[in-house]
Amino acid sequence: MQDQFNIYEAKTQLSKLVERVENGDEIVLARNGKPVAKIVPLRRRTEPRQPGGWEGKGWMADDFDAPDGEWDEAIDEMYRNWGIDPEKAGPRRAVVDGK
Repeated sequence: MQDQFNIYEAKTQLSKLVERVENGDEIVLARNGKPVAKIVPLRRRTEPRQPGGWEGKGWMADDFDAPDGEWDEAIDEMYRNWGIDPEKAGPRRAVVDGK
């Protein structure tokens, strides 16, 4: 069942409206009689998520995490635009486990 309430009325009856939504109703909120929003029950997963749904549907370049060439040039330019000497700006690559 779907009923419409003006926002002021909904604010004063929010707990009752949420209870109705928990029981499956949908509530339309209106401003000056014009619908602007809907409160609907939260749909929860009935079964556990199965990983791997996108397997084989995309690809990633082997060197996606190797910021060389144009990337380094772009970073150097960014530092120069900020008035920083790129050679003194710090490491280029993330340091993982001290490597």
